[in-house]
Amino acid sequence: MKMTFRWYGEKDPVTLETIRQIPKMSGVVTALYSIPVGESWDLDSILKQKKLANDAGLEMEVIESVPVHEEIKLGSPARDKLIDNYITTIRNLGRAGVKVICYNFMPVFDWVRSELAYKTADGSNCLAYDQHMIDALDPRKQSLSLPGWDESYTREQLAALLRRYESVDAEQLFQNMVYFLTALMPACKESGIKMAVHPDDPPWSLFGLPRIISNEAGIDRLFRAVDEPENGITLCTGSLGADRNNDLVKMAGKYAAMGRVHFVHARNIKFIPQDDGKLFFHESPHPTECGSLDVYGILRALYENGFDGYIRPDHGRNIWGESGKPGYGLYDRALGAVYLSGVWEALEKTLPGNKKEG
Repeated sequence: MKMTFRWYGEKDPVTLETIRQIPKMSGVVTALYSIPVGESWDLDSILKQKKLANDAGLEMEVIESVPVHEEIKLGSPARDKLIDNYITTIRNLGRAGVKVICYNFMPVFDWVRSELAYKTADGSNCLAYDQHMIDALDPRKQSLSLPGWDESYTREQLAALLRRYESVDAEQLFQNMVYFLTALMPACKESGIKMAVHPDDPPWSLFGLPRIISNEAGIDRLFRAVDEPENGITLCTGSLGADRNNDLVKMAGKYAAMGRVHFVHARNIKFIPQDDGKLFFHESPHPTECGSLDVYGILRALYENGFDGYIRPDHGRNIWGESGKPGYGLYDRALGAVYLSGVWEALEKTLPGNKKEG
């Protein structure tokens, strides 16, 4: 297992020097944030980013993410040129020694929360999802600002994009994803790159838009449709765990045994019961007892089924007076990394004969 840490480049207030000081940290997960979505990444820019990491004593083997253009998700005639650009990026990343690309196929909105700084009982603040607040929003009629999506759209542009998606149901979106991945697989094989799709976050339809990587059935279908070892998942515990019907321990073990877990986002969330039954959850500290997810059980299932890939602590709280990027401050994610590494060390030392031979 390789412990990694999300780094947003040279403008990130969390520096490479501080990341390097976290015990057991092997590398950073990063991207080229200045390149517009749809354009190919040139090798020189990739190598420059890699050198920054390497000079700090860190690897750069996971990219999160190379965004997928909306025209690809829509399946428009413009997609083939954009897919060619994506393939060029894959080949250049392979030349730079990158092993995994994390990406998503969520229409319009990326991960969505209703609050960026929800105050918890211990005085920390964190990301939260309140279904009451989400239900009150209508992006077709309101100016919208939500955590986790591209605010470069004007209200009119967003409305126009949503109208285009009215003709794209879940089945069409799935076929568009299969078309995209099928085109990428030869370049992935040549370049030694694994594609790790991030599950829908949250894992259900949002504002009438389809979402298709939300549960075991959807992931199984994707793996059958593009049955290549390079086609895998980012096992995001907080995303899939937001739907309590998802058995995360089972899914972790199943997909690790298949060799399809290429990357893990490990985080915990805590459900807060509401009188009317509406969903409310917030991000919590990583240990199992601090939230609603069995983080230990998930890690054990991964270990026992041969996972030996990349993992990063996801979505930390802001603690100890830090006012960092919501979900991506230093302190709580560093605590999470140490907790995850400690659990993994315990598994290695107490269950050495159970690890599947890979």
